[in-house]
Amino acid sequence: MGKNKLKKFDDLNNFSNVIQPKIEELKKDYLHKGFWRRNIFKNDNEICLELGCGKGEYTVELAKRNPHINYIGIDIKGARIWSGASESKELKNIFFLRTRIEFLNKFFDQGEINLIWITFPDPHIKKRSESRRLTHKNFLNIYKTILSRKGFVNLKTDSEFLHGYTLGVLSNLNCKIIQSTHDLYNSQICSKDCEIKTYYEEKFLKLGKKITFIKFNFEY
Repeated sequence: MGKNKLKKFDDLNNFSNVIQPKIEELKKDYLHKGFWRRNIFKNDNEICLELGCGKGEYTVELAKRNPHINYIGIDIKGARIWSGASESKELKNIFFLRTRIEFLNKFFDQGEINLIWITFPDPHIKKRSESRRLTHKNFLNIYKTILSRKGFVNLKTDSEFLHGYTLGVLSNLNCKIIQSTHDLYNSQICSKDCEIKTYYEEKFLKLGKKITFIKFNFEY
């Protein structure tokens, strides 16, 4: 492991806006499960997650644009989280959580989350990797548990494959599709938060790729 990566891991241990649970802590629920607003953010504002946040570009920009909303960027890669955590140290409405997405139920209580963003996840095109897609039914069942009844999930991707796959899964699970487009920036549904562009998204657009979008929630 390079010295630069080691330094980043060292920094993360001292960042007040980063939570890195130890493996033994995952044997039980997180200490502040159900109390993120009171204990972590110290306010009553809504909570939004970005799953697989990478370097946190999207999470940080969302937090800057919406100071009245609490944001949590989630990724398992510490070296990636370091970038967003470094940039947002002065913001009071953002934290980064280093964990696997399949463990979300250990960190968040039923209905504790108001909005989930999934931005440019790996589509895992090979059939044997289907269960790793972040819109696989197993993940969707987790999201349904932690999302409030009035909450939504937003999927933004350059993958037509993942877009189509997700629509199929949502249909089979009787989820409600609020918005869907194969070409976000030439549609009428692009909100100010949808317009945020990461480094890799800018590259996709320069290559002529269309950005797709789905907004959905769950039937109860």
